[in-house]
Amino acid sequence: MLCAGRLGGLGSRAAPLWPGRAGSRGLGARIRARGVSTSWFPVGAAFNVKPQGRRLDLFGERRGLFGVPELSAPEGFRVAQENALRKADLLVERVCSVAPGPQTVLIFDELSDSLCRVADLADFVKIAHPEPAFREAAEEACTSIGTAVEKLNTNVELYRSLQKLLADKKLVDSLDPETRRVAELFMFDFEISGIHLDKEKRKRAVDLNVKILDLSNTFLMGTNFPNKIEKHLLPEHIHQNFVVAGNHVIVDGLHAESPDDLVREAAYKIFLYPNAGQLRCLEELLSNRDLLAKLVGYSTYSHRALQGTIAQSPETVMQFLEKLSDKLSERTIRDFEMIRGMKMKLNPQNSELMPWDPPYYSGVIRAERYNIEPSLYCPFFSLGACMEGLNTLFGRLLGITLYAEQPARGEVWCEGVRKLAVVHESEGLLGYIYCDFFQRAGKPHQDCHFTIRGGRLKEDGDYQLPVVVLMLNLPHPSRNLPTLLTPGMMENLFHEMGHAMHSMLGRTRYQHVTGTRCPTDFAEVPSILMEYFANDHRVVSQFARHYQTGQSLPKNMVSRLCESKKVGAAADMQLQVFYAALDQIYHGKHPLTASTTDILRETQEKFYGLPYVPNTAWQLRFSHLVGYGAKYYSYLMSRAVASMVWKECFRRDPFNSTGFRGVSHTEHLISSLLPNEGLATLSHLGAAPLEALILDARVHFAPEGSPFARLWNAFFPWKTVAV
Repeated sequence: MLCAGRLGGLGSRAAPLWPGRAGSRGLGARIRARGVSTSWFPVGAAFNVKPQGRRLDLFGERRGLFGVPELSAPEGFRVAQENALRKADLLVERVCSVAPGPQTVLIFDELSDSLCRVADLADFVKIAHPEPAFREAAEEACTSIGTAVEKLNTNVELYRSLQKLLADKKLVDSLDPETRRVAELFMFDFEISGIHLDKEKRKRAVDLNVKILDLSNTFLMGTNFPNKIEKHLLPEHIHQNFVVAGNHVIVDGLHAESPDDLVREAAYKIFLYPNAGQLRCLEELLSNRDLLAKLVGYSTYSHRALQGTIAQSPETVMQFLEKLSDKLSERTIRDFEMIRGMKMKLNPQNSELMPWDPPYYSGVIRAERYNIEPSLYCPFFSLGACMEGLNTLFGRLLGITLYAEQPARGEVWCEGVRKLAVVHESEGLLGYIYCDFFQRAGKPHQDCHFTIRGGRLKEDGDYQLPVVVLMLNLPHPSRNLPTLLTPGMMENLFHEMGHAMHSMLGRTRYQHVTGTRCPTDFAEVPSILMEYFANDHRVVSQFARHYQTGQSLPKNMVSRLCESKKVGAAADMQLQVFYAALDQIYHGKHPLTASTTDILRETQEKFYGLPYVPNTAWQLRFSHLVGYGAKYYSYLMSRAVASMVWKECFRRDPFNSTGFRGVSHTEHLISSLLPNEGLATLSHLGAAPLEALILDARVHFAPEGSPFARLWNAFFPWKTVAV
């Protein structure tokens, strides 16, 4: 309930407003604009050079991670969590004694904020900080706060304080839509946590939730652990492609882009070789999720997780996936035939298409068909140039500029981390993005976004600025060479920056629904929409410059690159359908009909088409089973919505800031994503009506006075909000 779902590696706050003022005016009217800073400098230059150190404050006070004073040392996490728990106790006492009204929701949100500010930060530090002491302290904080949250989720007195508000029709009618919706979300979280159970069963629910949290952390860490094999078991000529340590070869990824078939095959079989401990962890995680779901009144965990989403039920999701799979079938077969043909051409002695082949051979086809060699593009995609491209795009569409800012001593966890200030032309400073972009030992090989602090309106009229981290794995710049991105890396950068801008632009009154703390169905829409901009020749041509000569990327190269992205698109989407179906089955009826590996094999054969490789267990690397458990289908849902937004709003002109005007096909879009007659049949399927879905999206994406408000009004003209 209280700590909002975090989306990121995948990814709730403070003081109340005055009673009676909630919803009285547009949000922008109540926020004091943040001024600009003379210490900001251009964003492109900050990413094309190695950091020169912090000579000016080497002897200054150590500020602590993200500027949090307590976190100048690992021991500070204990101080931070104790402070948060003390504040939570006071807020619980306060909300249980206050008369029901808008103030109730504000105090709930402050309670959520006080806990999530520690939990969210710790979630990031426990996997990303290079120092073991910080990681261990952060993990302890996660467990402590997580346990406290689960106890609050089943606190009957706390629940009744909210129930009094929502049971009073006159009071509910007096609430503005945003406040009412946030209150309903808090109530919903109480209900799915088992607040209706007797005392003994509530304690059982808390224990299960705490155990699930612990298992989730363990499983998530295990998805990134490398595997090793004795050196003599691999042909000597491929050793150089891996890390060699003593008598072992260490494999820490799939090496999917390697041109050597044997390297890809070895990496696939070694990296995905089943680890018995990780397998037990996954089985326990799935089993405990099922026990929790049944305890609180659901037939499966998937039914519990999908309550309140667009689809509402696993039956609807599976119909959606099967319908999509049927539509993709012929195109996927053609893609695989095309890829198989290329493999046969280059390796006629071993032409069977295997799961480790499509990424590489699709790239070969792109290079041959469109005369594209990724290495020819890299000099035009320096990291600095790509960041300037994003800066230009955000400026023209949203009136936003990114500025680099020098972090204080101790504020960041690694020297290569850059700090960006996000500044709106009229509202001033919107928030901060910490860019942890460069490779380092022990860093997870995953591009992701983390919420560190959510935005919210504070009692004094100031806006609590959101803080996020973007984590990539790019090569470091050198003295003479900037970081050069492949086209795929550039697209990933745009995707993750979409998450970051979602967090910056939400400007919600309540942190509980800020940024990516929106319904999972919508969480990936901004990031996937950014991929369309990254693949539009008009956008790319604005920033792709040779890092030495300054020459623009030739127009024909831009067009060929963008056109080449269509190669293998159906097979790529079919793979996502397979992942989503596997996720649904794992979280469906228990006990499972077979082992997780046997289910993987059966589902892969049904939904993907390439053979399962014996003695592999890809599911043990499926990190999204933690953050997107029973909801992985939302990637496909978000992709469909983003596609519609692009086609209707930006395909004609990607720089048109009024591109949202005239869109009138939202209902048709949602209908087309769902089985049978779409929205006409949703009532008997149990899905929410369109009006509720639109309101839910509006609360998260375009609250009153937010920078998105004017775009929202054009996008959904029958649901206008104050600008």
